[in-house]
Amino acid sequence: MTGRFSYNSPKYLCSLTIRWFMSTIASKAIVKISIPVFVLLLIILTISCVENEPAKKVSLMKGTNEEHSSVKYPQHKALWFGFDLRLGPKEEVLIYTPFLNYLEKSTGRRFRIKFTEKYEDTISNLGKGITHFAAVGSLSYVLGHEKYGIKYLVSSVNSEGDATYHSIIFTRPDSLIKDVHELKQKCFAFGSRMSTQGHIIPRFMLEEAGITLDDLEKYSYTGSHLNAVKSVLNGECDAGGIQDTLAKRLAEEGKIKILMMSQPYPSSLIAYNSSLDEEVVKAVRAALLAFEPSGRHKSILHEWSKTEMPLGFTKMDEIEFKRITDLAKKYDLLLK
Repeated sequence: MTGRFSYNSPKYLCSLTIRWFMSTIASKAIVKISIPVFVLLLIILTISCVENEPAKKVSLMKGTNEEHSSVKYPQHKALWFGFDLRLGPKEEVLIYTPFLNYLEKSTGRRFRIKFTEKYEDTISNLGKGITHFAAVGSLSYVLGHEKYGIKYLVSSVNSEGDATYHSIIFTRPDSLIKDVHELKQKCFAFGSRMSTQGHIIPRFMLEEAGITLDDLEKYSYTGSHLNAVKSVLNGECDAGGIQDTLAKRLAEEGKIKILMMSQPYPSSLIAYNSSLDEEVVKAVRAALLAFEPSGRHKSILHEWSKTEMPLGFTKMDEIEFKRITDLAKKYDLLLK
C-alpha cells in the first residue's frame, strides 16, 4: 500500500474517530453533553491518536558528513585529521588518538580523526577541506598538490634519524625465491595503486631488475601494506612490496623474508588544506616540530614506533619530491 498511511493504521482509525465525534456533535445526536465534557473527550481522543502515531527519527548529526568548501575555519571548529591507511583501521585509530590529544594540548584546538579506506579519498578529503591535516605518503602529497594545491607542513623522521624511507620486496620465509630476478612469471602483490612504498617504488625496483608488469604471471593491488602481506602469506601471490617499517618488524618476527630494499626516498609527511588559517598552521607546525615520541612524550603514546614517524618530524626542502613526481608521471598516476 502506498500513500501517506494505510487504511488500517492507528493514525487513520483515530482520524475517523475524531471526525465521527465532531459530526455527531454537529448533528446534535448528543444533545445533553456539556461543553467541559465535550472538550475533555476531544483532548483524550487527540492524545490517543498522537500516542499511536509512530515516532519520527530525527538525526542531530544530519548534514555533518557533507563536503565542505575550501574556506577558513572558525576558532571553535574541530580540526579533522586524515591519514593514508598503513596497518588496519582499529590499530591506526589507537595509534593516532593519543597523538591528536597531544596536538590538542599543545595548540588549544580540538582534533578529530577522519578515517578513509582509499588513498584517493584521503587526498580528496584534504583538498576539498573535509579534513584539514593528513598524514600521507609522498606520492599522495604530490598528487594532492598537483590537483588540489594541498600544502606541505613537515616530514616524518625515521628510526635512523633522517626524513627518508624505503620500500621492501619480500616473500614467505619458506619460499625458494632468493632474488628479485626470480620473480618473472610470478604473482606480485602491491598495496594501493596510489601508494609510494606499496606501488611505485616496488614497481620501479622490479623494472630495474628487468621485470615489467607484463613479465609477471599476474599482479594485484590489495589496497594496503597489511593486505599485501596477507596476500603473500596466504599463498595468493609469491612476493610483494611494502613499507620498510612494517617489513623490518615482520622479518624480525620471522614472518617474512626480505629480498630487496630500495634506495631512500622522501618520507611520509603531514600536509594541510590550502585554505586553513595561517595562525593555525603555525601553531600545529610548532607542536609537531616540538614532538618527542622517543623522549618526553613517549609515555602518552600508543605503539608509535609502528608508524613511519617514530622519531617525530622535521622540515625538508620540497625539491626532494621531484623523484616521486617523475615516477607518478611515468606510471600515469597524476590525478585528472
